[in-house]
Order: sequence, then C-alpha cells, then structure tokens
Amino acid sequence: MERSESIIELTKALALFHIKVGKIKKDANNPFFKSNYASLSNILEEVNIPLSESGLVIAQFPDGVGLVSMLIHAESSQFISSNYHMPVAKQNDPQALGSAISYARRYAITSILSLNVEDDDGNKASEKPKDQSPKNQESKKENDLPWLNTSTEQWDKVVISLKGNFTLPQVKMKYKISKINEQKLLNEASE
Repeated sequence: MERSESIIELTKALALFHIKVGKIKKDANNPFFKSNYASLSNILEEVNIPLSESGLVIAQFPDGVGLVSMLIHAESSQFISSNYHMPVAKQNDPQALGSAISYARRYAITSILSLNVEDDDGNKASEKPKDQSPKNQESKKENDLPWLNTSTEQWDKVVISLKGNFTLPQVKMKYKISKINEQKLLNEASE
C-alpha cells in the first residue's frame, strides 16, 4: 500500500462516507456455482453518491498484470493506493483478462472502502480443507465429476459462466469434458 504523506482529510472524508453508505446487496447470480454476489455495477451505483458527498474519488486502472486502486480526497489530493496482482489462467485471452480485471475491481473497491457486503458469514472460509494429496485429487477427477455434455441445461449454464467471470480450468474442477466438447464450449463462450 502507498499513501500520501498525510491522510488526515482523507480519513475524515472516509468516516463521513461510512455514515452515508448502506449495506451492499447481492444482486447477481452465478448459476455455475449456485451463488449470489454483488456485481461491480451495483457496488459502483451504491457508492457513487456517498463518495461524491464525502469528497472522495476512487480510481482504478490495470497496470501490466495488476490492478491499481486509489482512494483520493478531492480537495486535499491525499490518497491511499494499492496494487493487486491478477493471476490469469490464459495470459493471451482478452476475455479472461477482462474477467480478472472486473473481479479484482469488485474486491478492491469493497476492501479499500471497507464496504459492508452481504456475505456467507464466513462459511466458505471455515469449511474443512479437502484432502489435497495427488492420489485423492486424481481419484476425484476420474470418478466423482459428471460429464459435461452439449444440449443440456448444465452446458448452457457453463457457457454463460465462461462469458462472465469464469475460466475453463474452473469448469474442469466441476465437470469432465471431452476434448471435442471443450473446443465447442470455448467456441460458444466466445460468440
């Protein structure tokens, strides 16, 4: 994290922002993982007026394989800034990079502003870790995963997910996919 020499005015403005902003609702649905999340557009809509009324500006921009997020006090130019490295499975895939940027932007805004977003009460973080031994992982891949086939409801959901924030490796964690169907899936997701 970087910051200006003084952040007194920024801190006062951030305290005012927290009085003005409400709880951020989850407005988007991820059919692939059967979960809900707060979309980037919803977060921006909820914070725009409280930020402006508090004299704050948030700026974000990609920087190589990272995302820089800055919170700036408009009147004093005081700021805090952080850079987040975005791991992307397919480096030469603009859609995968765009999804990673959107995903990182959502979490960076939520973090830098300490937003109160509906969550799962820490349930995912408190789950027992799964056996990560290679033998167990191979067994899960080979025996437990269902096949993903064309012309099914699951296929349609996966295509929608790939057009959004998900990558093929994430899909392969949930389904077995033949090489032919893998190519069909990538073609449909890029349309």
